[in-house]
Amino acid sequence: MIRGRVPDRHRGLPPAPARQPRASPLWRCAHGHFGEFLGAYEERYQAEYGFLRPVIPDVVNRFMACGDPTFGFARIRCGDCGATRLLAFSCKGRYFCPSCHAKKVQIFGEFVRGEVAEAVAHRHWVFSVPKMLRPYFKFDRALLKDLCRIARGCLVEWMREALGWPEGVEAAVMAIHTFGEYLDFHPHLHAVVADGLFGSGGEFRPLPDAPLRPLEEMFRVRVIGFLRGRGLLPEERARMLLGWRHSGFSVHRGRVVEAADGEGLEKLARYILRNPFSVAKMRLTGPDGKVFYQSRMNPKARANFVAFKPADFLAAVTQHIPDGGFHLVRYYGWYSNKMRGQRARRAGHVRNGDAADAPEPPSRTSAHWQRLIRKVYEADPLLCPECGGPMRVASLVDSPMLIEGTLRGMGLWDPPPSPPCRGPPDTIREGAGLDADGDRQLVPFLEDAAFPDYGAGEGDFRN
Repeated sequence: MIRGRVPDRHRGLPPAPARQPRASPLWRCAHGHFGEFLGAYEERYQAEYGFLRPVIPDVVNRFMACGDPTFGFARIRCGDCGATRLLAFSCKGRYFCPSCHAKKVQIFGEFVRGEVAEAVAHRHWVFSVPKMLRPYFKFDRALLKDLCRIARGCLVEWMREALGWPEGVEAAVMAIHTFGEYLDFHPHLHAVVADGLFGSGGEFRPLPDAPLRPLEEMFRVRVIGFLRGRGLLPEERARMLLGWRHSGFSVHRGRVVEAADGEGLEKLARYILRNPFSVAKMRLTGPDGKVFYQSRMNPKARANFVAFKPADFLAAVTQHIPDGGFHLVRYYGWYSNKMRGQRARRAGHVRNGDAADAPEPPSRTSAHWQRLIRKVYEADPLLCPECGGPMRVASLVDSPMLIEGTLRGMGLWDPPPSPPCRGPPDTIREGAGLDADGDRQLVPFLEDAAFPDYGAGEGDFRN
């Protein structure tokens, strides 16, 4: 190997640049105002968001250290030229840290495509409930599991009726979303569903075109009946919701993703697991670091951004962090863990003569992590910036004394700043979008310029 020359296998992939977590507007907002948010929570936010869940400070505090070498790192060394780099530890946070969640989204997309989905056509489905019912799910998040169960039951019954196949088995991956376009609490369900039903022997029957109105009505009646049976919904309100022509319940059926379109299926899977918010939509401006969150134009409000006080923004985004151990993704029918396990055991028995010889599931090794980083950031974290050779982990450093000593020796010691960070001037005029008290409100974007939809990063599957 010629030193200084990048091998063919690495050409086109630059070395991963060092992360700068403190430059993120989310980090600056949390660093400057998370203490204020916690101190004022009971007085300012508890009535709207419920009691402060322990998972919130845990996730945010770990995010504040994510990617920052002053909290620990791995030392990696090139075996060809001896160059050394540092890779900071990550927080592995769900539904908050943009970097860590992006990796989970990539893993999920590959998992659905490679290990869950069969080679059949799929569709994107969305189930929504009216605003009047959303507070029930906000203050009792366990009800979201029941919402999934009801939606799944309605969908299976409707598909069996459409096919005239009572024994047919659905194949679905369903994700719970709690967020709306502007971070409000909007519980709804996204699902990747095989466009047909499976038989016990693996045969597949495609779903014919069928009207959605019976499915939507079934979903409305069962959700209302469930809440009424739990004693949560007053009888008068239940009768009112059942009597409305436009009740706010919605079932959306997306376009078909053909069986041969593996990339399209993976893209759809990533879409349903996207982060509740996008840092690319954030703008910090003004002396108090007001947060402007930009998105698509809201035709009703004639606006495409919302202005928040920083602590209010933290309250809005942290309400979407799921509790520890609460799964927001569920696998049903042919794609359930049970049925996939049964098929895997049968396949292992046929191939090898013993189900115990079935291949092990792919491990999440460092090579897998490296590949995901390449996919997310189009850069290689283990590519030597000096000679292009492969780098390997030489040691892990997590002792505060060793961390500081190492970073000082390399001229990289930069402890977290104590004063709050303020964002740079922005094109949005200071104070725009705020009422007299400085609270958020929807207003038209000043320049009315087109702003991309960064939320999904994959396009809008509702079109």
